Amino acid sequence: METDTTPEIFLAATPGLESPLCAEAAECGFAEPTIVPGGVTLRGDWTEVWRANLVLRGANRVLRRFATFPAVHLAQLDKRARKLPWAELLKPDVPVRVEATSRRSRIYHAGAARERVERAISETLGAPIDPEAGVKIQLRIEKDLCTFSVDTSGELLHKRGHKLSVAKAPMRETMAAMFLRECGFTGDEPVLDPMCGSGSFVMEAAEIAAGLAPGRDRSFAFEQLASFDASAWEALRGSVQATPPGLLFHGSDRNAGAVEAARQNAESAGIAEWTRFSQASISAIKPPPGPSGLVIANPPYGGRIGDEKRLRSLYGSLGKVLMERFAGWRVGIVTSSQSLARSTRLPLLQPGPVVDHGGTKVRLYRTDTLR
Repeated sequence: METDTTPEIFLAATPGLESPLCAEAAECGFAEPTIVPGGVTLRGDWTEVWRANLVLRGANRVLRRFATFPAVHLAQLDKRARKLPWAELLKPDVPVRVEATSRRSRIYHAGAARERVERAISETLGAPIDPEAGVKIQLRIEKDLCTFSVDTSGELLHKRGHKLSVAKAPMRETMAAMFLRECGFTGDEPVLDPMCGSGSFVMEAAEIAAGLAPGRDRSFAFEQLASFDASAWEALRGSVQATPPGLLFHGSDRNAGAVEAARQNAESAGIAEWTRFSQASISAIKPPPGPSGLVIANPPYGGRIGDEKRLRSLYGSLGKVLMERFAGWRVGIVTSSQSLARSTRLPLLQPGPVVDHGGTKVRLYRTDTLR
């Protein structure tokens, strides 16, 4: 049985965005970031677990893997699960839940495996089992190998803790941050989103430029674990200092409600002074004063027959305006349709990998600097 000899941290990624998440983790100084199916692995102690939750923009969850052992039947799983150091991980007075999956294993009944682990925890530690608990243990059984992890995040990490309003088809903050990275954005140039919705691209760009930690305004499941040190956590959180970016980040939308929602969200996040939102149609957008930068948008992409034909004119108008008015700027467009992307008539580069956006397969289409 392996338990904590080389602590492994698993960052769950949006499918298709594993590579930029790995690059972000390396840039942030995490040890041994490696792309694996479903995400990125790191090595590090509990402080690094906390830091990953606090500073990484592209991770959906941070899991701490704490035990691995083989088991070929339920009795063996039960016996070995009872020997795990639950008291070092969980508090006896904090409810916990267990989730289990099984693939290509002789223990094929995931529900029965979950019940055995729940019983091991409750009978050896005394912690109450609650299917709605904020603390979650995950058991993955694959090819008869049992891997135990604790979800240290709780709510998904795209929930930054300061967005009051959400648009109809929102771009998750984790995805927006990774698409900005894929466009080469590092925080030293302005960003304009002409279809900003509730403001995800604009807000993420402003926060990246200011060096704000994405997890600064929320709580995490690790705060309920036995290993948590409140004073050390406060010191870590206080060590991430923001620097005013000296740039403005712009969003516009034809929908007045979306514009107002974006303004409220930026105010809640404490970045209103670095963001500007306005109501405007695509035909009315112009480059803001100052240096050129990045135009990035997540235009509508219809799911019904006939939608694409109707949307081609929208994409065509967007491309025409950008080509005529935005010389010196780069462009990134996230869409599910290659033909819609081509309708812009922009000089598109090779598209990025397929990314799962809430069940819809999308890709990032980019340009070099427009001339």
